Amino acid sequence: MRGLIQDRQLMISSLLVHAAEYHRESRIASVMADGTLCRHSYPELAERTAQLAHALTRLGVKPADRIATLAWNHHRHLELYYAIAGIGAVVHTINPRLFAEQIGYIVNHAKDRWLCVDPGLLPIVEGLIDEIADTVSGIVVLSDAVPETPLTARTSVLAYEELIAPEPRSFDWPEFDETTACGLCYTSGTTGRPKGSLYSHRSTLLHAWSIALPDLTSLRAVDVVLPIVPMFHVNAWGLPYAAPMVGASLAMPGPLLDGASLHRLIGEENVTFVAGVPTVWLGLLEHLRATGGTLPAGMRGLVGGSALPQMLVEAFEQEFGTTLQHGWGMTEMSPVGAYNAPKPETGDMSAEARYAHSRKQGRPPFGVKMKIVDSQGRGLPRDGETFGELCVRGPWVTSRYFGDEDGQEAFAEDGWFRTGDVTTIDESGYMHIVDRSKDVIKSGGEWISSIELENIAVGHPAVREAAVIPASHPKWDERPLLIILPADPGAVSAQDLLDFFEGKVAKWMIPDDVVFVDDMPHTATGKIMKRALRERFGRHFADPG
Repeated sequence: MRGLIQDRQLMISSLLVHAAEYHRESRIASVMADGTLCRHSYPELAERTAQLAHALTRLGVKPADRIATLAWNHHRHLELYYAIAGIGAVVHTINPRLFAEQIGYIVNHAKDRWLCVDPGLLPIVEGLIDEIADTVSGIVVLSDAVPETPLTARTSVLAYEELIAPEPRSFDWPEFDETTACGLCYTSGTTGRPKGSLYSHRSTLLHAWSIALPDLTSLRAVDVVLPIVPMFHVNAWGLPYAAPMVGASLAMPGPLLDGASLHRLIGEENVTFVAGVPTVWLGLLEHLRATGGTLPAGMRGLVGGSALPQMLVEAFEQEFGTTLQHGWGMTEMSPVGAYNAPKPETGDMSAEARYAHSRKQGRPPFGVKMKIVDSQGRGLPRDGETFGELCVRGPWVTSRYFGDEDGQEAFAEDGWFRTGDVTTIDESGYMHIVDRSKDVIKSGGEWISSIELENIAVGHPAVREAAVIPASHPKWDERPLLIILPADPGAVSAQDLLDFFEGKVAKWMIPDDVVFVDDMPHTATGKIMKRALRERFGRHFADPG
């Protein structure tokens, strides 16, 4: 017997329709490339999105066509999110920080029909057009008019505002099977070729509902959400969907992600919730300290993308009254898989214990299942000490990679996705990443967490960034090597840093040496590129020359 409930499909377009109808006073503030700020209401955004949907249909875009974007966070990119998915096509966000060869591969692999590009990112496409010309039908420049570009001699180039201007301001959004694909994101390709995760309308709405819950971002209509995390980085962690769902306003930073620009936007829009990777939070902290700036009372933040240093949690809470919470996820998880929100049993912790607990990635929301397994795939206990590879499954977790239906290297036979993260899970369900499987340091039969050592190192006031890699050792197999980008060159010695570890970890875990660098390599998503560091310094102990 089936329940007597109306059977309505979960559609991306319904989020914008809802926001336009019930949250007319909320706003979308966008910082453009020249620093100017433009604002739209949800009804205005819905009208422009309808115009775009008509324009895409006129261009011949059909259901299942992939439409790529190379763009920062602003209202036009948000309109693309909703118009493309709303007509049954697939919005394919591309990270402009990837290597040109990777971008070319991704466009061709996805078979993107049109490419929508911010004017400042056109040089990337100009260098790739010969490689992608057989796939892409044309370029839409996200501007008022077509700028001067050699692309006009190679393919069709249209201006966004000219494209949508003649179109009607309403659109009869179709309803179709909610499992229809709506979005495509590729991994950054740190281990081989980038791989695509293909999201559905259903998975995206369920994910948005989940992250808006009180024990995650706790978004409300009165909130103003600043996604510093780019819209090309796993859909800005789902916030462009969750904000309209609850009617929250959005502050979109465009390409200006420095501390001064972010602080200005936070103040002008009275931002209440911010999401970004640790490096942008660090840049904001440095600006606030240098200028004596303040933050809105009660502002809260999500930190993800890489491990949250304890010093950031302490600094923002003690100096600015801002609560930072750790979140964790993956491209393959849409992306949020865990959030470090309190539980009754964590409420009585001392300040010191609470700060230490904040380093954990968190516990899964309803819908996400987690387990840790050994090398044989056998389940391991949740005692907070035993660690193994983290496996996940759920209604917004990738089941296989796009265009690679036969390649199942990351998917277990029982349907679990193997994350490659080495973690513990404690009795309260909090997951803590010990390391990536390839970054764990295997020293004399014991394992050392590079993440734990990095978190200690960045707590030193003279350190801007820190990385710990396993370096080959003639006696111990591997030993930890600490690589430091100092805040002020020459202000701290190697011995000072090694002494800083005393009493914080066992003596045998302390790095054997310190290397100072002038620049720290980063991946396209802002994480420290440990592969490059291993290639450069991996023989530091075995071959000192």
